[in-house]
Amino acid sequence: MKRKITITTEYFRQYRQKLGFSNQADVKNFFGAKDITPTVDFNYIDLLNKRLYEIVDRLNKVVVDEIKIDNLNSFKKQNIVRVFGVMKKGNILPKLNNQRRRPEQVYFSWVQGYIISNYFSRAISIIFGVPVSAISSIGDDDLRNIKTFKRTAKADLEITLNKKEKVIIEIQSGFTGTNDIKQHKVIEAKKVFNDFRKHTLAVHFDLYNGQVAIIKLDEIEDDSVNWITRQQMEGQTVFNIDQNHFVWKITEPPIKYKEIDFG
Repeated sequence: MKRKITITTEYFRQYRQKLGFSNQADVKNFFGAKDITPTVDFNYIDLLNKRLYEIVDRLNKVVVDEIKIDNLNSFKKQNIVRVFGVMKKGNILPKLNNQRRRPEQVYFSWVQGYIISNYFSRAISIIFGVPVSAISSIGDDDLRNIKTFKRTAKADLEITLNKKEKVIIEIQSGFTGTNDIKQHKVIEAKKVFNDFRKHTLAVHFDLYNGQVAIIKLDEIEDDSVNWITRQQMEGQTVFNIDQNHFVWKITEPPIKYKEIDFG
C-alpha cells in the first residue's frame, strides 16, 4: 500500500531544532560556513603595503614638480601606515569581503584609491583653483567604520568655484586601462542636480595610461552609446569613458577647469 507523506513547515522547524538551531539564518550560515571569519594574512598585507609604497615612489618620479609630494616618508606614514593601523585596531580587515575577494585584496584596492585621492590633492587644487585646505579627506572615524567600504553613490568632495558655484567631485582611480563609471554614480549625480542644482564632476585617474578624464556626470545622456554591460563586473551597466574625455597627461602640468572644453 502506497503511503503519502505530508511534510510541513513545522517539521522543518523541528528538524532545524534537532540540528541545534533556533534561527533559520544560523542554519544557512552554518552550512555555508558564513559564520567562520577568515584569518587575515598580515604577511601578505605587509607585502601589499610595500607595493603601495612603490606606487607612490614611481608616481612621484613622473609627475611635474608642482604636484610632487615633498616628503614621501611623511606621506606614506599618514596615508598607508596610519590607515592600516586604524583599520587593524578597529578590526575592520576581517570584514572586508566585497565581491567574495580576500580581505587583503579589498584592503589593497581601497587604500590604492585613498592614496591616489590624497596624492593628487595638489593637482585638484590647481585644476579647480581652490586651496588644498578646501579639499577634504576621509577621517579616522570613517576608517573605523565598515560601512565606509560598502558600495555607495555618494561623491567624495564638494568645492566652491569662483566663490559662488558649488560642485561635487567624485575621485576615481583605474589601474588596468579599463575606465568606467558605475551607473549608480550617474543616477545619483542627476538626482543631486535636480534637487540642488549642483554639478557632479568625475575626475578619473587612469594610472595605467597616465591620463585623467573630467566628466560632468549629471550631463551624461541616458541613450549614450558609451553605456555598456561589463560581464566581468557581474553584468553591471557602466559608462565607458571615451578617450575624448581625457584632458590631462599626468606627466604635464594640470589643466585648469575653466580651460576644459566639455563639448
